[in-house]
Amino acid sequence: MAENTPPPKLLDQVRDLLRTKHYSIRTETQYLQWIRRFILFHGKKHPREMGAPEVEAFLTHLAVQRNVAASTQNQALSALLFLYRDVLNMDLPWLEGVTRAKRPQRLPVVLTRDEVQAILARMSGVYGLLASLLYGTGMRLMECVRLRVHDVDFARSEIMIRDGKGAKDRVTMLPASVVPALQEHLQKRRALFEDDLRAGKASVYLPYALAEKYPNAPAEWGWQYVFPAGSYSVDPRSGVERRHHIDEKLLQRAMKKAVQAAGIVKPATPHTLRHSFATHLLERGQDIRTIQELLGHKDVATTMIYTHVVNKGGRGVVSPLDM
Repeated sequence: MAENTPPPKLLDQVRDLLRTKHYSIRTETQYLQWIRRFILFHGKKHPREMGAPEVEAFLTHLAVQRNVAASTQNQALSALLFLYRDVLNMDLPWLEGVTRAKRPQRLPVVLTRDEVQAILARMSGVYGLLASLLYGTGMRLMECVRLRVHDVDFARSEIMIRDGKGAKDRVTMLPASVVPALQEHLQKRRALFEDDLRAGKASVYLPYALAEKYPNAPAEWGWQYVFPAGSYSVDPRSGVERRHHIDEKLLQRAMKKAVQAAGIVKPATPHTLRHSFATHLLERGQDIRTIQELLGHKDVATTMIYTHVVNKGGRGVVSPLDM
């Protein structure tokens, strides 16, 4: 670097380090947003001139004045800890003075089998296939929309979920009832891939610099997204115009319409299908450890929440009114 070249701005330093550590683009966007809000909250003071008291004041403001959810406050805290510990190399003392937003203890929304069927019957095409996979495999929404062609193994009737939550890989089942529709979808997907090849825009995003290690991989069929976007878009990191995966918001809207059309009043979302998957397996007598592995939970205690849903009413107790 030349002597007269100014050092990179703080947010640019944060962005560069996030990418060096392979944080997702979503995490990068959120961390930068929280750091920017923290600086503005304190009158644009540089974070080096601030410390634990300023962090505590900002997080307490979020909990008390802004009334944010616990998960939102924790995300802001994670962003500021990354800023101080990783970027500025400053250790913050234990933040005892922070007023923490209370994390609500809620049971997950779960649909009955009939309600699931009613919703799926009102979803068709790609959205119907996506919803069927969510319920049939227990995948998270983003795990499903990010599937690559080589992640689906028809011979072994399984789906490999790569780089899931916590950067972990796992395997789940491929429901036999979905296979015909998925194979038909992949035939159409292959035709779209051939069109992209002819247009010179078949390359897709590969994580962790795999594109440099395997230069031809981005334009290979196996690396293509199973559920592609309907048009090209510019990669915010590389600036390359290419086809990304489908926008998850489109599935969320399609399911909301299906839920309303089915006359279901529960606040069901695509993630509700994952909850229903786990609960219905438990009801059939599947052991909790297997369900934990299929869901990709780090701790079985997280999976145990579904046992409370299975116990209908008050822990499965029959009301005296019904006796």
